[in-house]
Amino acid sequence: MNAENLEDIYELSPMQQGLLFHTIADPNSGVYFEQLSIKLQGNLNITEFQKAWQTVVNRHPILRTAFYWEELEQPYQVVYRQVELAIAQHDWRKLSTEEQEQRLKMFLKSNREQGFDLSQAPLLRLALLQIADDAYYFVRSHHHIILEGWSWSLLWNEINSLYRAFCQEKTLNLPPARPYRDYITWLQQQDLSKAEAFWRQQLQGFSAPTPLIVDRINNSLFNTAAEDNWQHLDLSATTTTALQSFARQHQLTLNVLVQGAFALLLSRYSGETDIVFGITTSGRPPELPGVESIVGLFLNTLPLRIKVVPNAFLVPWLKQLQSQLALISQYEYTPLLEIQKWSDIPRGLPLFESILVFNNYPVDEARSQLSKSIGASNYQSFEKTNYPLNLVIKPGQELRLEIAYDPRRFEEEVITRILGHLKTLLENIPANSTGQLRDLPLLTAPEQQQLLIDWNSTQQDYPQSCIHQLFEVQVKRSPDSIAVIFEDQKLTYQQLNQQANQLANYLQHLGVQPNDLVGICVERSLSMLIGLLGILKAGCAYVPLDPAYPQERLTFMLEDAKVSLLITDQSFWIKKERLEIKILYLNALQEIIAQESIENPESKVNHDNLAYVIYTSGSTGKPKGVLILHSALTNCLIAFSQKLGLSGGDTFLSVTTLSFDIAALELYLPLILGNRLIIASREVATDGTQLLKLIHSSG
Repeated sequence: MNAENLEDIYELSPMQQGLLFHTIADPNSGVYFEQLSIKLQGNLNITEFQKAWQTVVNRHPILRTAFYWEELEQPYQVVYRQVELAIAQHDWRKLSTEEQEQRLKMFLKSNREQGFDLSQAPLLRLALLQIADDAYYFVRSHHHIILEGWSWSLLWNEINSLYRAFCQEKTLNLPPARPYRDYITWLQQQDLSKAEAFWRQQLQGFSAPTPLIVDRINNSLFNTAAEDNWQHLDLSATTTTALQSFARQHQLTLNVLVQGAFALLLSRYSGETDIVFGITTSGRPPELPGVESIVGLFLNTLPLRIKVVPNAFLVPWLKQLQSQLALISQYEYTPLLEIQKWSDIPRGLPLFESILVFNNYPVDEARSQLSKSIGASNYQSFEKTNYPLNLVIKPGQELRLEIAYDPRRFEEEVITRILGHLKTLLENIPANSTGQLRDLPLLTAPEQQQLLIDWNSTQQDYPQSCIHQLFEVQVKRSPDSIAVIFEDQKLTYQQLNQQANQLANYLQHLGVQPNDLVGICVERSLSMLIGLLGILKAGCAYVPLDPAYPQERLTFMLEDAKVSLLITDQSFWIKKERLEIKILYLNALQEIIAQESIENPESKVNHDNLAYVIYTSGSTGKPKGVLILHSALTNCLIAFSQKLGLSGGDTFLSVTTLSFDIAALELYLPLILGNRLIIASREVATDGTQLLKLIHSSG
């Protein structure tokens, strides 16, 4: 630090503190490096152009500022009296157009990789790359810690005016520039205790950042540093005009409409109704005289919390959002780091991972003036933040939506889809002024066609029969073929059918009816399969119960399903005092059941009746019973047989507990196709060595 050249020292603004933190935390990431390349067409007076730039550096202290933090209790910005800003010049006129474009890409990349040493002023670099006698690429790079878009609009206007005056050998008397220190002084006069009370109330009860569920979490292929990628989408002039008209009609801002649409999008993506994302505010306090003409970094990034209630009416909801933004503006000077501390978000987690930036400074006017004086066109910008997803809104005749995103977190097609969904939401806001939030569509027209028409074009003919009826068809076709094997026991199709018929006829004599629920709790065996088919043939539906389940869980399922009849064996024991239930012990009733008819019983059951009720795992609370109709089960099995190309002669192995839904596929699919079913015992099914041996031995 050159003390003789020192002009001023003062603290950092909240946003500067944040940018400094992220820059020194990851110095090689290129975070908050900003770059703009412009094509200049015409006879540029390089001497006067450089003089104009040096003049604005001399006028504005922030352009002569460096930052110091090492071995200090807090960081400071240091303003130097004199700082020289040179323009690097390169002559590419001898290169072909293709070579020039390739060289420009390499130059921009190298320029970004060079970065900035924040302790060395100026934090601004300029380059002129001559590509023809009257054409240049102009590259301007700076660190975001000194300037934002509003300030650049001011600077471009000054540079444009100074350049034209110098070229005409005139003196331009610009008004004295207000120093950035005035803003820092104003900040130091604000009462943070009031801000703390406000932000604590705003964020009370919010304890986890809104998930970006469309990203690729922990993808090891993308664990290295990467530059942000960009995509943009322009709304039509018609849509933009309609949104502006809607905003005026309801005394809303265009910014509020976009924020509301983005909140809806995040809500529908995440399934959450309590949404938080970041917003950038201009940060220029109206109480500070002349603030609109001060050059520096005034922006602040703040959390915006929005409750998305689907049945809320759109316009009142947007008005409430606008009122909330007005409140936030009173405390927009608050450092984000402090807000994070005051929130209920655990340390180490961010308040938000997506931000929305609405550019409301007069960028078009500044560019128009530059186009006239130096032939500026073809603006290409680069900016990198520490947030995975940055939505930038650029007003104009056609509202532009830009997303900068971390390619380690998001695939290109996902960002395209986000932009399309946001566009759909915005397009439908003007037509839904009296509607509710749920009325606003999210899907684009091609997506609606795909989801509702193309992917739903799945109609197929399939047998309108019950599973046991399809089994009976196979019995007639191949009565003597082996149907099922369990250890050293086997049954042909006819034998299996007859034993199931005897149980079914016995159950019917007990008075069971279609849709009656019969519990079955039997170890994996031939008796299990006979029990299942017998219950279905009797016209009932079964509730599968795994004998290995805890007693309390089995009791709950029997009570919840209101099972009045339970088929099991004498090895099963349950507390019956809580249950009004009749228990049939299969092994004790074998001789009685064997006296029943072996003919197929008659029942009134059809494909619209229940086949079984299966309970969920209960991992999110109590288990819940799911009702499965015969039609659904038949549809599923026929679809599987067609997709897998199955036919007679295959051998199926059943290894799944009866209480898991895939058991129905394993047990019934071979029986309705005339295949052979092998049932593995619980011991074999849970032992890899024994299971592999069974697979080889059974074919």
